Parts: sequence; C-alpha cells; structure tokens
Amino acid sequence: MTTSPADFSSHTPMMKQYLTIKAEFPNILLFYRMGDFYELFFDDAKRAADLLDISLTARGKSGGNAIPMAGVPYHAVENYLARLVQLGESVAICEQVGDPATSKGPVERKVVKVVTPGTVSDEALLTDRQDNLLVSVFEEQGHFGVAYLDISSGRFVVTEPASSEQLQAELQRLAPAELLYPESFREYGLVQHYKGVRKRPDWEYDFDTATAVLTQQFGTKDLSGFGVSDKQYAICAAGCLFQYVKDTQRTALPHIRSIISESATTGVVLDAATRRNLELTQNLQGGLENTLASILDTSITPMGSRLLKRWIHFPLRDLQVLTARQVAVRNILDLELGDILAQTLKPIGDIERIVSRIAMRSARPRDFARLRNALMNLPNLAEDLADVSAPHLTTIASAVAPQPVLQVLLEKAIVDNPPVLIRDGGVIALGYNAELDELRNLSQGASDYLEQLELREREATGIATLKVGYNKVHGFYIEISRASSNQVPGHYIRRQTLKNNERFITEELKQHEEKVLTAQSRFLALEKKLYDELFELILPDLEILQALATNLAELDVLNTFARTAERLNYVQPELTVEPGIRIEGGRHPVVEQMTSEPFIANPVTLDSNRKMLVITGPNMGGKSTYMRQTALIVLMAHIGAFVPAQSATIGLVDRIFTRIGASDDLASGRSTFMVEMTETANILHNATEKSLVLLDEIGRGTSTYDGLSLAWACAEMLALKIKAFTLFATHYFELTMLSEQIATLANVHLDAVEHGDNIIFMHAIQEGAASKSFGLQVAQLAGVPKDAVKRAKQKLAELESDHKQQLMPASSDPIPQQQLSLIEQPHQVVERLTKLDVNDMSPRQALDLLYELKSLI
Repeated sequence: MTTSPADFSSHTPMMKQYLTIKAEFPNILLFYRMGDFYELFFDDAKRAADLLDISLTARGKSGGNAIPMAGVPYHAVENYLARLVQLGESVAICEQVGDPATSKGPVERKVVKVVTPGTVSDEALLTDRQDNLLVSVFEEQGHFGVAYLDISSGRFVVTEPASSEQLQAELQRLAPAELLYPESFREYGLVQHYKGVRKRPDWEYDFDTATAVLTQQFGTKDLSGFGVSDKQYAICAAGCLFQYVKDTQRTALPHIRSIISESATTGVVLDAATRRNLELTQNLQGGLENTLASILDTSITPMGSRLLKRWIHFPLRDLQVLTARQVAVRNILDLELGDILAQTLKPIGDIERIVSRIAMRSARPRDFARLRNALMNLPNLAEDLADVSAPHLTTIASAVAPQPVLQVLLEKAIVDNPPVLIRDGGVIALGYNAELDELRNLSQGASDYLEQLELREREATGIATLKVGYNKVHGFYIEISRASSNQVPGHYIRRQTLKNNERFITEELKQHEEKVLTAQSRFLALEKKLYDELFELILPDLEILQALATNLAELDVLNTFARTAERLNYVQPELTVEPGIRIEGGRHPVVEQMTSEPFIANPVTLDSNRKMLVITGPNMGGKSTYMRQTALIVLMAHIGAFVPAQSATIGLVDRIFTRIGASDDLASGRSTFMVEMTETANILHNATEKSLVLLDEIGRGTSTYDGLSLAWACAEMLALKIKAFTLFATHYFELTMLSEQIATLANVHLDAVEHGDNIIFMHAIQEGAASKSFGLQVAQLAGVPKDAVKRAKQKLAELESDHKQQLMPASSDPIPQQQLSLIEQPHQVVERLTKLDVNDMSPRQALDLLYELKSLI
C-alpha cells in the first residue's frame, strides 16, 4: 500500500502514527512494537507472511478498508530477523519510547535501528566463522572504486580495481551480504545476482561529502594519514557506505577508527574464474566441504577462522611478512606448542565481535561475561608464550598481555552466569554497588523479614502449620490449612481460597509488599543504569581490546598452520624473489584427504629455462589434479602456510590464473566455448612473466582444426611473448611438437597402462609426451555399451588413416605455420598496407600496387 501524508486523516490515531513512520522507510519492512508483538501492516504484512510463513490476519478497518496484519512475538524476534537477513531483506525496528501512563493518544514510538544484511552485529544473526560484509561500489568513466566494512569488527577497507574483470573478482572474494551501487552504475550485470543489492542515489557518492563524513568519523583534518588520498573513486564508495551505516545503526560507531587501503600490488591477483576453479572456500557446487579452507581451517576461535579465509583469498607478495609468519609457525612446532595453545585459546571465544557490540552499545550481559572469561585466560596465554623467540610471536605476545584492571572490573561487575537480557535483571554482581544490593534484598522479599514474620504469626495464632509465601500472580500471603481455619485472627484478610488451604494478607504484609514492588522497580532501573555505565568504563580501552582481538586471531591462524603441518606432514617452503617454482613430491591438499587410496606425489619444475609444461595423458589420469595442486601449493606459500610436499622452493608470483573446466552461462547468453574463450582472453591480456597460468583443454569447444589452431596460438603467445610460468594440459598431441621450436617449453605426461580392455591410471608425472589419450578405454570404464566402443575403435582407425596427411603435412611443420602464427606474424599484404601513405600516391602507382598485392595473396 502506498499512502501519502494527505491520506492519513482518514485513519485512526494509531494508524496515522504507523503510516507517518512507515513513510520514512518505504522500501523495507517495519516492525512496529505493540505490547508483546512486533506488528506489520498493509503490504508489509503480506510480504512478511509470505517470507516468514506466518499467518496473515486483519485488524479492523482504517480509512474504510480492512487492514492486513501479521506479527511476531518480541521475545522470538531474532529468529525471524535472522531468516529475513538471510533472504537479503532489511527491517526497521520501531519501539515504544514514551510512557504509557503519561501518554495522550498512542504511545510515542520511533525507529531505533534498521537491521540490514550487511550491518547486523547481533550474535544470533551472524555466521560465526564467516565475514559479514557491507560492500559499496562506484564507477565513473571506466574507473572503479570499492569500499567494504565488517561492522562486527570495525574493519573498513577501500580498493580500486583496474577493470570490470578485477571488480568481478573482488566481489567474488568479498561475497557481500549487502551491496550498494549508484543509480548510474553501468556494470549492473556484475552485481545483480547478489542478495541484498541496494540502489543508492548518485549524490550519495559525492567525493567532497564522502571526505567530510569520513574525516568527521576519524577525527582528522584529511585522509592522507590513512594512505587513501589518491583513491578518489574508492573514497566516493566509502562515503556512501558510511552514511548508510550511520543512517541504519542510529548510534555512535567508535570502533570504526581507521580506513585501510588495499592494492593489487601487495597481493597475488586471483580472478573470479581462478577463485572458483581452485575451490578455495566454496566448492564448484556452492558448498563449503572439500575446499582448501575446509582442510586448513582447524582454527579454535571464530575470529581466527575468518582471518584464515581472508588470507586465503588475499595471498601476499610481501616476502618479509610471509617469512615472519613462517618463522612463527616453525617456532610453535619446535616448542611443541600447538595443542597447548589450542587449549588456551578455546575459552577466548569471539571477542572481536563482542568488542564491536560493546562499542555500539548493543552488547548483552553474556557478552561481558565472555569478555571477562577471555581476559581471565590471558595470564595462561602469557605463560604459554613465555619461551617464544620468533619476532612476530614476541610482538603478538606483547599485544595479548593480561589486562588486570579491566579483568577485575568485569569480575566485580557481572555475575558468573548472567541472564540473556538486562531487562530480566540479576546481571550486576553482589557487592558491586551497595544501593543495588539493598534494593535486591528488598525486591527478593527480604527473606529474613519473612522468616521472622512467620515465626511471630505462628506464636500469635497458635497455628503451627502457618506459612508465609509469595507468588508473582497474587503477591505475598499467609497460608493456613482448612483444618485450622477456625483459629484465623479477625484482622486477617482473605486473599485466595484453595482446595485444602486458605491464603490471607495483613496490613503489615501489604505494606511490605508495596515496599518490595517499589524496590523491584527501583532495582531494575538502577541495574540498567549501572549496566549502561559499564559501557562507558570500557570504551576508553576499546583500542587495546581491538588490538587484542586482532592479535589473538592471528595467533590462532599461525597455530592452526603449525598443527596442520604436523598433522598432515607439510613442509616449510623456501620463498625467493627469484622467479621459479620447484616442488618435490607435491600433493593436492584436498584430494589426498578425500581419497582412500594412497596419494601419488609428483614434482614440478618451472624456471627461466623451463617456462611451460605441455601436459598430456588420459582423461582421469590426473592432469587437472596435478595442475590444481601446483596452484594451491603456490597459493599456500603466499599466505605463510606450510605446504603438502617433500620440499618446495617458490619464487613470488604476481598472479595466478586458471582456466579449468567450463559450463554454459545461460543467464548472460554465453555458450561453454564463449566462457572458455572469455577466460582465456583475460589470461592473455593480463598475465605477466611472473604469473602462474593453468590452462586445461583450450579449444575443445569448437571443431578440431579451430580448436587446435587456437590452442597452438595461445601456447605460443604464453611461451614466446608473455613468458608466464604455464601448465598447459591438452589432448591435442600435435602441441607436443612445440618443444622442438620453443626452447623454454617441455613435455610431461601422466601415464596409464592397458591390461586387455582395461586401463590402470598411474597418476605419476613423467617427462615426455604421452603415447595416446586412452579415450576409448575411459569411455568403456564409464559404462558406454561395448558395441559403441567397438564401433568407435573402427572409426578411429579410419579417421587416423584418412586425415594423417591433413594433420601431418609433408613439410616438417606439423601445422602450416602461417595459419597458426597469425597473432605473431601479420601477413605481408597487411604490413605493406599499414606502411602506405595513400595521399602521396598517383593513380598509376596505386594500380601497380594493386597488381603487386594481388600477386602476394
């Protein structure tokens, strides 16, 4: 329903209030608090009923029409919010802020918070081992800016992708929970498939406004101190993002204290296809199992798990940082600290998100208790780290030193096992505040007083079974059995009759009851005040606590690397600035854990004299596994982890490209072959001599000659012009002859052995080209009918005979060089035409030239 303010006069006062508030939030669901429920009306009610599968009812009429209504209980609202957030929806929470006792007409209400997928911080709405990111993108004249914020940690980052392909890779890496983009954004196809996509007006991306908003938040004159002054497009994106966060959270955000610049020059660039093909944190089916992260991530804390995944998706080229991580892992192994640190880290929990909730004043009592428990464990951690010698570990040890003042504060302030919510009471510990203790004693009925009253009344009445009791419905009472009812004094006032007992009250007990009820109200108010003051007492230590969380997460990851290396027999790779990759006994980190058979380890050698390996062998022989394991080992080395190999020497690479497997992109109207060529084009345009390139079966999506020609040309370009380190798997055996023409290209193969009609895969890499592809044998293994396989063998013999001369001409060149080398060798007619100045030619010269060009063709 769309209702303008002019229409409100026909509605009841309460509906006028609702519609006035709803007008401020036209595109999101409004949870309107009414008693014990959050209610939704009109179109919101219909939408919520559909999304949440709750009942749609009606609430009388307003403006002459029935009002659709749906609602959820306030005490169970988190469950419903979690479901809506997962669907990419946003919700405005409207609470009663006025006093019903003094209100004339509807109680005053206002929206206190807008819950959106990218700005949630409540524990119940978050996945603990995954980042939850709000991302903003900006584009202007082909230049891109990206900003992203993890509000649950305060990490605020900007970057400027160099192209739409890099933007696509960034979005895949970040996996935004919510994505903001401007109205004029021209790359909508890159963002449309994400949940929680929000179109924002162009003016929210104004550079000057963005700078003012950010400097105000950070309390600085400008942004030069953060190293982002040159990132104009990223700052535009960041300005829109931060204003959106301020508008939705409606509270101070002191934990967002800086903005970090990320650059492609500091990391190993991974495009979208590479992240997908290598199955880093998500497998090809979209699940989380059987990925690199699933093998490496045995992190003890959720914040460690999130950091590890960030490292996996942003490998570094900084030799100093990577070496420091390796030395730290080695130090943990040498001291045999892995399991010890794991036990100590276990009670630490997710203090990164707890600290952020404290900063936003949304922390719950159990958050304070968990922070207290974590701080209580820091002395044990200091003892564990007492003997470390790795410089990086000693730095971490200093940052995670005990915090006795804050620890004592929380020990004194919070009970051992606090309730979930402060409104339930009983959060502040006994002895923290004398006035609160007195009110607590009164509010609990002053049991000493009641015991004395009971003894006194027994003596006065002579009724030995008389009891003084209390319940929440009827309050205090004196209970006497029916058998003793004839002894009840005249000043007792009957309060309740039960089957076997009578309950009474006296004037004295009534006065005490009023005192207790008043004390309960005062107790809850004072406890809430002391609870709020606790935030103020902790906020000065916010920076220390954030640094504590950051370093604990990194310690957890380094310890995870050490424990994984010990458990799975990984080795420390040697990292060098000299280009090259030498791996002895390399293994695929995921496949070796998934298979019940012993994994066959294989070597890889790539250097300045051996830049490309053309890999042949049968389907299912292990070519793809061999290539992927090389890329994963190189990537693991670039995050500081140990690797699955006997030994490894890895020269720093700038990019990793993979073109392995393909599928139709029907949504964009692209065939399998078009997807394959698009990914290949990206590699040929962006790879450098320091890149690692994995290409599998280039050209298989078209005819034999087209495919072979394309594969040949791509191999030539990578080997001769780009000179990237390349693993090139193919079934075109003609490509193996390139080794005779290109000195830096070598042939290797994965062999198989025929036994009758069966085939046994050896999975071991060997030098030289394969003898055959064994395609028919693999088809037979797959269950293709024997008659079909038999006919295929006959047809293969015919084709090999008929096309031998076409595939292998009389000349020494296996494929006409002129056809395959068009990329490198332009036709001489084209060269002549390129150099001509037509304006200086006479008609006779032009005619002579035409005859000459005709003869050349």
